[in-house]
Amino acid sequence: MSSTSQIKDYSHLFLGLDLEVPTLDGGRRRYINLDNAASTPPLLAAQRAVVEFMPYYSSVHRGTGFKSQLSTHAYEAAREIVMAFFGADKNDYVCIFGKNTTEALNKLARRFPLSGPRDIVVTTGMEHHSNDLPWRMSAPHLIHVPVLEDGSLNEGELARVFDDYGSRIALVAITGASNVTGYINPIHEIAERAHAIGAQIAVDCAQLAPHRAIDLRSLDDPSHLDYIAVSAHKMYAPFGTGALIGRRDTFEQGDPDYTGGGTVDLVTLNQIDWAGAPERDEAGSPNTVGAIAFAASLLQLDEIGMDNVAAHEADLTRYALERFSDSPEVEVYGDTDPGHASNRLGAIPINIKGFSHFLVSAIMGFEFGIGVRSGCFCAHPYIIHLLGQDPQSVEITRQEMRAGNRANMPGLIRMSFGLYNTAEDVDRFLEAVRAVIEGRFQGDYWQDAASGEYYPSGWEPEFNPYFSFKLEAMDTD
Repeated sequence: MSSTSQIKDYSHLFLGLDLEVPTLDGGRRRYINLDNAASTPPLLAAQRAVVEFMPYYSSVHRGTGFKSQLSTHAYEAAREIVMAFFGADKNDYVCIFGKNTTEALNKLARRFPLSGPRDIVVTTGMEHHSNDLPWRMSAPHLIHVPVLEDGSLNEGELARVFDDYGSRIALVAITGASNVTGYINPIHEIAERAHAIGAQIAVDCAQLAPHRAIDLRSLDDPSHLDYIAVSAHKMYAPFGTGALIGRRDTFEQGDPDYTGGGTVDLVTLNQIDWAGAPERDEAGSPNTVGAIAFAASLLQLDEIGMDNVAAHEADLTRYALERFSDSPEVEVYGDTDPGHASNRLGAIPINIKGFSHFLVSAIMGFEFGIGVRSGCFCAHPYIIHLLGQDPQSVEITRQEMRAGNRANMPGLIRMSFGLYNTAEDVDRFLEAVRAVIEGRFQGDYWQDAASGEYYPSGWEPEFNPYFSFKLEAMDTD
């Protein structure tokens, strides 16, 4: 059993971790967030940067006033910080700010040239919908490389696809790490193989970036990454931004997917001269505050060191997997070997035998003050595979859902770690799991068939005491 004394505590660097939330028994408990694969709480560094900047907030680009010039300076400095964090040389790459990874990958799918003899995009069966559905819409031909029984990538099948379709493959679109099982793909090895057949690679780094160092490398390096997409809200800066970092030569050509202010150099009634990269792909007023928060978070992570981030998560993952081995009623999916904790992310999907995933997640939240996620995590084909669902069962579920009934929707419960989580958080979660198994929960739960979610009868939390929109009276004299 791992020693919890070796797990470093970074919680003092974060905001809101000491807050207590109401529970069904009338008490309050310190909230534990184990849903970090979805969103993370803010680093104090990100909050501090936003607070310090806000008095100077103004329009960016082309403004002549001091605040506008300062805002432009801060916005472009943030861009440079983001590029440096991911090893992107400004001569080879551009950083395009947007809302999140989903928007970034949709932009890439619309902007990436898919014409001529190279008309195939290769992706995998473990992708988040954001790195699957956009390619279904844009690629003339899309190949899904399957995963193995345990959910890891079938690299042998990927090699076969390269051999069979090499001259037609334009792009390999792959996740850096699964948001469900935490498997980490060998992206640089795959990049080298893709480049050897003349293809490029795009990596969905939404899950990988908060937990591992990422280096795009020089375009002269056969193992370089051509495009990556990241979300700030998964990297402790939940202020509404993300980034697509990609090859400059791609984004200096073609029409932008969104047009309007900021995307042009000159417009007449008959002609349009598009701006250079990245400006042509950042239509309208950008999220300056989000970019600043993102950069501040990355500077903090860089100071901590991504190797230390990875080590902390590996320690927590190892500890949790060792503890799960004592509970035969808990089925863990993916790689269950604690000895492999350093080679994966701390996303651990489970089910408790005999209990709906919807019910377990509800009990966790309402009675134990623990935030987890249940369902399919925007990776339906992957979950269907992990659960061993046959086509007939899937079709039955589809028909039920089309009729407005999600009560029997298959899924898992996912605990996922952030930098601030501690061994105590793992213990609290496992205590709650044991309470569910032994029937030691208080609520009489009912299921909303339309959503599939469970709620305790006769009780719901009051939100206004914790947050409500209030306009403080101002002295206008």
